[in-house]
Amino acid sequence: MTTVGQIRDALLQIAPKHLAESWDNVGLLAGDPTDVVESAMTCLTVTKQTVDEAISKSVGLLITHHPIPFRPISSITTESPTGDLMWNLAKNGISVYSPHTAWDSAANGINQQIANGIGLTNTAPIVVNEKDDNLLGAGRCGDWTGTLSHLAKVLCEFLHIESLQTVGNLDDDIARVGIACGSAGEFIPDAKEANCDVLITGETRFHTCLEAESLGINLLLPGHYASERFASETLALMIQDIFQDLSCFASESECDPLHWYQP
Repeated sequence: MTTVGQIRDALLQIAPKHLAESWDNVGLLAGDPTDVVESAMTCLTVTKQTVDEAISKSVGLLITHHPIPFRPISSITTESPTGDLMWNLAKNGISVYSPHTAWDSAANGINQQIANGIGLTNTAPIVVNEKDDNLLGAGRCGDWTGTLSHLAKVLCEFLHIESLQTVGNLDDDIARVGIACGSAGEFIPDAKEANCDVLITGETRFHTCLEAESLGINLLLPGHYASERFASETLALMIQDIFQDLSCFASESECDPLHWYQP
């Protein structure tokens, strides 16, 4: 029998809590560590769709990349969207765990998976974590040979997307690539410091794009969802391998809320 606490401890080994950003809300956010669970589901975000799916599939633990709540809240009632989701999970006995930025930065976490998927070599953190002898930290950077256009094509193939946004000259030669999944425009100065020619991040603001342009840093922006969602599948497989009596799977209901409109 597998308990919520045992899965929590395994997740802390996969994505140690000290790797999380100081502002983040990671760990077991709701539930009883002693509860025995037969199934767990991973997802990118807690939404009505993922909650309904978890309930319909009798899931005992929901492992969500984005924490709920993200910021402190004063009450949990059905009168707010977040409160309604949390109340629905609680009354159905579903515990909630979020690894968030610890999973981003973990040894085999999201940024490293992207680095492996696009063929980077000599990878290292963009910002090192001193607690790990500078071997781990936020973001990833590594060596790569080719043009920005070729890198964009390789990234699209890895993430199974048809297009992405770019900042910079597609004919530029790329020798060093930075990666910071999600929404991580704040890593642009760090990427510059790490001698990166390009930063891959899910999304960023218009003026942040201008900042990158002024610093001579190209950007590849595949979208927040695309830059992280694939790792829900990976994490489910990792948990399944550890707990043979547990059914762990990724959500089948969630999708990117952003769509391109072509008249």
